[in-house]
Amino acid sequence: MRPTPSLSLQTLLALDAATCTAMAGLLTLAAEPIAQLTQLPPHLLFGAGLALLPVAGFMALQARRTCVPRWAARVVIWGNGLWVAISLLLPLTRLVTPNATGWAFLVLQALAVAGLALAEARALHRNDGIIRSGRNGETA
Repeated sequence: MRPTPSLSLQTLLALDAATCTAMAGLLTLAAEPIAQLTQLPPHLLFGAGLALLPVAGFMALQARRTCVPRWAARVVIWGNGLWVAISLLLPLTRLVTPNATGWAFLVLQALAVAGLALAEARALHRNDGIIRSGRNGETA
C-alpha cells in the first residue's frame, strides 16, 4: 500500500482561504435565503460572512509565503477550531434554533472546517515550510 501524498501547509492554507472566501460570499450575499431555508438568524449569517473576509485574507497571505511562521499556522488552526466549536455550541445552547436543514448546514460546514484544521495541524507537525520562532525572532 502506497502512502497518500500530503498537501503542503501553503496549499492547505490556500484551500482554506478559498473556501473561507466562498463561504463569506455565500453568507453575505445570500443571508436572507439561507436564513429562510435553515431558520438561522440572517444577521448572524451576514455577520459571520463579514468576519470571514479578513480571516481569508490572512490565510491567503500566509499561503503565499515560502515559509509560514509557526505562530501564523497555529492562529489559523485554533481559529478553525473556534469556528467549529461556535458552529455547534450555538444550537446546542439554544442561542439559535435551526431546523433540520439548518443543523445539516452547521454540522457539514463544521466538519469541513475541522478537516482542514486537522490537515493543517498535520502539515505543521511535519514542519514543511515552517519558520520556527526562536527567542530573538524567527529563524528558518
